[in-house]
Amino acid sequence: MNLQQIRTFRAVMTSASMSDAATKLGRTQPAVSASLKALEDALGVTLFDRDGRKLSPRPEAHYLLSEADTMLAQAQRISHTMRSMSLGQSGSITAVAMPGPAALLFPRFIAGLLQGVKGLSISLFARSSSQIEELAKAQSIDFGFGDAPSSMDGRALYECQIISGQCFVVVDPAHPLADHDVIDLSDLDGAALGTLQSDHALRRELETQMAMAGAEPNVFLESQTFLPVLQFVEAGLCAAIVDPLTASHIRATGQSERAIRIKPLAGHFRYRYGIYWPRFRAISTIATDMRQNWQDELWRQLSEMDARPDLGGT
Repeated sequence: MNLQQIRTFRAVMTSASMSDAATKLGRTQPAVSASLKALEDALGVTLFDRDGRKLSPRPEAHYLLSEADTMLAQAQRISHTMRSMSLGQSGSITAVAMPGPAALLFPRFIAGLLQGVKGLSISLFARSSSQIEELAKAQSIDFGFGDAPSSMDGRALYECQIISGQCFVVVDPAHPLADHDVIDLSDLDGAALGTLQSDHALRRELETQMAMAGAEPNVFLESQTFLPVLQFVEAGLCAAIVDPLTASHIRATGQSERAIRIKPLAGHFRYRYGIYWPRFRAISTIATDMRQNWQDELWRQLSEMDARPDLGGT
């Protein structure tokens, strides 16, 4: 049984004669008769009593007619939805981002992108980078944004575009380094620092590079994300090396005009981001476009911060 047979059956049931049904369908009478016979064979039921060219519907035919309208209407809705999804006009999207960007930059980007778009629903969550990676492996999201993966484990299950950018130093206006045009890691020797947890890639990079510069990191505060650290920087309690999106967040909220100074960091101290998407999940056109647009937006923001963005995370 197929939709063409159901359409033919419905036309016969709602027409005055077989020839009238054939005219409506733009088909020949033999083709209509053959379609009806194929439908009966598929169902294993005789739908009509035949007397020459005259068809008399049996009770089974009247029951099928009541179901046919529902079947055809559902098929039409599905077809319309699929066309809309292919054109990026409707559907649903599940997107996740690590807590820092999820607080402002990521939802602001999505809200701006979807202005005027109708028929779309969004599920937007903040998750840790490790959770985002696991969600991509489980094929549970359309795309996610977090730290770049630390290993190749599970990469057969998801794709990840890595983008890196140069980090910055943030201090309060009264800090001894606030008047420096560029800050070297050696300038931070012994200075109170706010940073991420000891198992984070940035923290490990901080310790490695400061040791190479002959400096000793003085960790005053450690946090899961940078946003809480900024409160301590603003209070004059510490300085911090932050990723370029956190620096962009500071500018977007006006903190850089009030209480936090953003300073370039000398040398090669990079933060690696990852844009994740599952390898085996059917993803709509609009979700794919949104992911690509976020990559473009990320590149734009890193460029505006003069963070020297690079694909591949070098």
